[in-house]
Amino acid sequence: MLAQLVRARLMIARQVPRGGPGLVALLVLVNLVLGALPVIFVVATSLVLGRVADGFDALLPVFLIATGAFVAQQIVTPLQSSLGELLARRIDGQVYDELMGAALRSRGIGPLEDQEAVDALRTAARELEFGVQSPGQACAGLLALIARYTSLAGYAAVVGLMFSWLAAAGIAIAVLLFRYGQRGGLRKYVKVRFALGPAERKGDYFRDLAIQPKAGKEIRVFGLAGWLRERLREAYLAWLTPMWKERRRVYLWPFAWFALWALVVLVSVFAAAGAAGTLTLTQFVLVMQAALGALRLSEYYPEADLQTAVGMEAYDRVLRFAAHVDRDTPPPDVTPGRGRTWPVSRIPDPVWTIQFDNVSFAYPGQSRAIFENLNLTFPVGKCTAIVGLNGAGKTTLVKLLARLYEPTAGTIRCDGVDIASYPIEAWRAKLGVIFQDFARYEAPAADNIGFGAVAHMDDREGIRAAADAVGLSETLERLPNGLDTPLARHLTGGADLSGGQWQRVALARALFALRHGSPVVVLDEPTASLDVRAEAQFFETFAELTQGATTLLISHRFSTVRQADFIVVLEHGKIIEQGSHEQLLQRDGRYAHLFRLQADRFTGSSAETVSVA
Repeated sequence: MLAQLVRARLMIARQVPRGGPGLVALLVLVNLVLGALPVIFVVATSLVLGRVADGFDALLPVFLIATGAFVAQQIVTPLQSSLGELLARRIDGQVYDELMGAALRSRGIGPLEDQEAVDALRTAARELEFGVQSPGQACAGLLALIARYTSLAGYAAVVGLMFSWLAAAGIAIAVLLFRYGQRGGLRKYVKVRFALGPAERKGDYFRDLAIQPKAGKEIRVFGLAGWLRERLREAYLAWLTPMWKERRRVYLWPFAWFALWALVVLVSVFAAAGAAGTLTLTQFVLVMQAALGALRLSEYYPEADLQTAVGMEAYDRVLRFAAHVDRDTPPPDVTPGRGRTWPVSRIPDPVWTIQFDNVSFAYPGQSRAIFENLNLTFPVGKCTAIVGLNGAGKTTLVKLLARLYEPTAGTIRCDGVDIASYPIEAWRAKLGVIFQDFARYEAPAADNIGFGAVAHMDDREGIRAAADAVGLSETLERLPNGLDTPLARHLTGGADLSGGQWQRVALARALFALRHGSPVVVLDEPTASLDVRAEAQFFETFAELTQGATTLLISHRFSTVRQADFIVVLEHGKIIEQGSHEQLLQRDGRYAHLFRLQADRFTGSSAETVSVA
């Protein structure tokens, strides 16, 4: 436990310089003064009691000293608090930058989908967000302990000079033992609390479900209030019950034993001082006050103890998340075993062929491979559709193409060159990708479209053209500030869109990327929220706008799939069929079976416009 204490204190101490040398030096000085003032007050008040019989003139100087020490303490205490808060804000700002830098440093999304890493990220971000028990507060709390231990040293010196150095050592040891036991239990309790983070977040989920409007309609219509209330109670009890148990085990009972030991030592000192018979009244009062003052220093200090325990555990989570990211992220533009890095100018423009060459892939931590020796070539300047049931690997294919993950084995080539040898930012600039779970940015409508080519966000004409191409112009014009309207109802002047309108925004984003040099367009379920007529209109325009581009389309709708130049049927990570719509129907295989299964339910053109599971 002592080794853990030393490591924790060293971890805190290493962060303190982030607050700036001037502020740190000032805080050290303020805490030294704040630690000395109570000792001065005790000495002065004891002298006042000892000089009562000597008259007013003898009392006045020490009375003024006692009064000055008391008043100064009332002034310095809030100053210490304010400076500590400033130090905490400075350090937390840098740690938050460190955390966000780690989150964004990952070239892929593996760390953001790893449960252990995400737990560390969420825990650290929560403590930094609220700033109550953060790494910065831990640093301020560590410096605040200077005042406590300065006072302890002063009280021990008073007892030693006035009575006995053995008694002084006993008091100091008793206080330090009490602090050691209390803080050790607190550290264990904090670790338990952090370990129960997933249970706490489950309770937070049910709480947010109850108070946020998104689920409010269904909760009331389906009468789910009672069910939700019970789930919320169960979730919080599942979090609190083991925490209460551990708090009693690691904190309450050790606290009682250390308190008993400290009480025995202090009572012994009091008894010895009372029985000595050689102390004057002033000396006796001085020893008693100093001993009681030292005893108070063994108390729990929320501004120091909890902050240092919780804050540094939060910082440990920052380090763990950063280490996880660095472990999974190779140096920039270097992928082991993939050859040298090519300059940006070597990336073909336009891109003519993309080939998956014996590609195998399994998600980190999973034994089941999504792909094994997958071979697939996207035709030049054509639209390729990927179809298959859920779990076939369609979206994983897009993630590999965008280098959000790297293949476990095999190679993805662009015009015969491994895409891993290109600078990753330059390669991604050649892609216009819209995922099924596309982002809905709480930003102006123009930005939501312009993010497809962030370097060209000042191209308002291009943004309007992309919006018009997906049939969104009239909708955006009706917004309070047109394209400059924030797409979030809770923002000032903001508005929200329907699911179908949001999907049009995402499609416009992809077209804007195509307009500014992204020759590969990838659409994952691009029309899932559009009705049949809107879907048909979009693809008529889409076919014209993407002429000459290599397009990858993932969809369940045959009205969408049948228009592709080339169709690939995936099942369990393997290609079981490929060809044009007519070729696959003539083959009378899996594709034809699913197409006819759908068509049997409808007549006419409507047979080709509904979704298939």
